[in-house]
Amino acid sequence: EVQLVESGGGVVQGGGSLRLSCAASGFTYGDYVIAWFRQAPGKEREGVSCITSADGSTFHADFVKGRFTISTDNAKKTAYLQMNSLEPEDTAVYYCAADTYSWRYGCYVDTKYYSYWGQGTQVTVSS
Repeated sequence: EVQLVESGGGVVQGGGSLRLSCAASGFTYGDYVIAWFRQAPGKEREGVSCITSADGSTFHADFVKGRFTISTDNAKKTAYLQMNSLEPEDTAVYYCAADTYSWRYGCYVDTKYYSYWGQGTQVTVSS
């Protein structure tokens, strides 16, 4: 059974940084696609970033581009989301999602492409 466990959330002042981790277990970590989504109170879940194993392609939503970076450590079976220059608007529960296939030349942050989800980790940015 595939399991994803997020960690690294917390409370930070605006302009600060956090690094979220997503530890994966239960799949071979061959082909994969991993993404981060977030959901703020009263809002729909939105895609933040994704990365694909086929060629390491990444995608970052415009609202985080230049501030957030997604990466993976295959040896540790862990994905990361480095978040810099955080803003109060980044406050949300952040979810890691994954599936056991891959794409070349890019990836997509649409929930329909991901079968496995973590439980989420809260990020709160104070002004």
